[in-house]
Amino acid sequence: MARRPPRWYFSFRSPYSWLAYHDLLTHYPDVADGVEWLPFWEPEETFAKELAGDGIALPYATMSKAKHLYILQDVRRLTAERGLTMVWPIDREPRWEVAHLAYLVAQDAGRGREFVDAVYRARWERGRNISDPATMAEVGEELGLDPAPLADAADDPEIRERGLLALRALDRDDVFGVPFFIQGHDKFWGVDRLPGFAAAHRKAVERRREG
Repeated sequence: MARRPPRWYFSFRSPYSWLAYHDLLTHYPDVADGVEWLPFWEPEETFAKELAGDGIALPYATMSKAKHLYILQDVRRLTAERGLTMVWPIDREPRWEVAHLAYLVAQDAGRGREFVDAVYRARWERGRNISDPATMAEVGEELGLDPAPLADAADDPEIRERGLLALRALDRDDVFGVPFFIQGHDKFWGVDRLPGFAAAHRKAVERRREG
């Protein structure tokens, strides 16, 4: 069986995924071009029930107050190190399908990476609510895309079916958090593991070139 290509799982929810995105594009653009970009999110009840029917329970636990306070401090440090300015968003009744399924629509239009950039900026630099379909419509207009399919992606049956396949891929790859990088059989979890992943990817590319 052919080996699957290198890939990274990202989430618009996670500040660490946002920081990994920043570092990937800033320091390893060749790696960014050579890997699959795959969305990760905590599914709503309908998706969770369908996955449970296949015996799949994605690993997600409610965050403790202590961990939440730590993340606030840690992300503040990491953004300062990178010269980034962030606004911590307030998530009221989040529905992560709205943004992550809209990504699939943007990807179909050949604008997946631009969409990722725009949504990260909307959430982490402007504090926008990315669970609001209107925000997705605005991102679409910003990118010159038809805003309606992006705004409606979370309720589009075809896109939802593809979203279910994406969630099954998380289970198949044993993904338990983001950012998550895979090169061959090697897995790397966390923004601080990006350099190791990049080195492994570049080494694999060099081996292929040498034949």
